Amino acid sequence: MSNQPVVIITGSSRGIGKSTALLLASRGYRVIVSSRNQDSCQAVVDEISAAGGQATAIACHIGHEDQLSALIEQTLAKHQRIDGLVVNAASNPVYGPSDQVDQAAFDVIMRNNVYASMRLAHLARPALKASGSGAVCFVSSIAGQFGNQAIGVYGMSKAAENQLVRNLSLELGPDGIRVNAVAPGLVKTDFAQALLDNEKMVRYFESTTPLRRLAEPADIAGVIAFLIGEDSGWLSGQVITADGGLSVTGGF
Repeated sequence: MSNQPVVIITGSSRGIGKSTALLLASRGYRVIVSSRNQDSCQAVVDEISAAGGQATAIACHIGHEDQLSALIEQTLAKHQRIDGLVVNAASNPVYGPSDQVDQAAFDVIMRNNVYASMRLAHLARPALKASGSGAVCFVSSIAGQFGNQAIGVYGMSKAAENQLVRNLSLELGPDGIRVNAVAPGLVKTDFAQALLDNEKMVRYFESTTPLRRLAEPADIAGVIAFLIGEDSGWLSGQVITADGGLSVTGGF
């Protein structure tokens, strides 16, 4: 069995997840690229392979519990180990105030953004424990830290995910598993396209963020790599805000 660490990254066919997959593969991780579409995953795997890295495509819809189990089982069948878990996949089917979110949409948001995160961590726990230095990183959002009229219910789910980080750090810590999260601000991704299409909002973020720009996926990938890697070996139960300094201005 290879000594190279294995990391699963959900939602890694594009955006932050893809950027993280490329970065970790370049650092010697064997990466499991996962999203709903197998072909999209394979395209990222091919890109990683062309650059000399190692990766495997395993499609998984985070809203289907049987597919969550299959993701862990297939990873172990392929590599016999899991050293890191990056939970990046999320859902936000509604933009607007909470009175526009019906029960069906609410259930999708909470199931995919909270329950699936918790369940994947539980499923990966035995393998992460066996690793001896297992790490979990959730991709949260600053929407979980402030009120928001555009993606308020999504923010509620991310606030719950932040609490999940704290709870799981207590539960999994005795197994030597670290649990943390990164909470990005607005990032240039397809997931955020509805917000990016609002020119007034983009100008606002660019003018009020201390670094005077929006984040690129690579900005967040670097934080995830830190939280998964050994340099953060004494860090657990933390939500690291990565927003270019926006939250300290009080203007979000």
